[in-house]
Amino acid sequence: MGTVGEMLRHWRHRRRLSQLDLAIAADVSARHVSLVETGKSRPSAEMVLRLAEQLDVPLRDRNRLLLAAGFAPRYTERPLDGGALSAARDAVGRVLRAHEPYPALVFDRRWNILMTNRAVDRFFADVAPDLLRPPVNLVRLGLDPRGLAGLVVNLADVRAMFRSRIRRQLATFPDAELTALYEELLAPGSDTDAGHSIEPESDVVIPMVIRIDGRELRLFSTITTFGTPMDITLDEIAIESYYPADAESAAYFKSLG
Repeated sequence: MGTVGEMLRHWRHRRRLSQLDLAIAADVSARHVSLVETGKSRPSAEMVLRLAEQLDVPLRDRNRLLLAAGFAPRYTERPLDGGALSAARDAVGRVLRAHEPYPALVFDRRWNILMTNRAVDRFFADVAPDLLRPPVNLVRLGLDPRGLAGLVVNLADVRAMFRSRIRRQLATFPDAELTALYEELLAPGSDTDAGHSIEPESDVVIPMVIRIDGRELRLFSTITTFGTPMDITLDEIAIESYYPADAESAAYFKSLG
């Protein structure tokens, strides 16, 4: 795991900040940052968390920093379907329902689907049953011909969007299991779209085009996350909401009620 100083230096390099940049952001001296990183000064728990906040360290890794510094973890990780997070789960459920008749779903940091609204059911109707056994992974589901890939007209564009988003995610929040998923399904040369060169800068530039019920639907998506969460589960989930990109697509969803 390394010392807390080594871990903080790793995160600072990952964020491409100098010691002076971090010191100014955290309102401490650059000398103090240097002493912490080299192990010549033992930081308090509050100092560890102050530096971690300025480095945008995920809550899961803030616990690891605290442990490395000799302190107890501060952040719990409770299941979304448990009683402790019932209020948050209910709030997410209201967001999903309010987005109907358009599709919306919730996934975790490894793209495992946790919740969906009723509009998603139509797209899952013909998916192979083994792909819908929990945990249902959105990336695997979206790229498997037995999943949603058979419905996606511009699959190469969608694959490129997955690739771009997960690259950015891994650059910010490294994760071994997500890296393995990326290498299996999205690494260059791992798929039939190896010659595809589109790297979209944002998820609304290129819509996803789905062929269903004899018509083509054009959709774009937005991502919603919890602000200032204090639980690891809430820190790591996202709500992806899909919107029609044209009037014809909007009319299709409205016709479904």
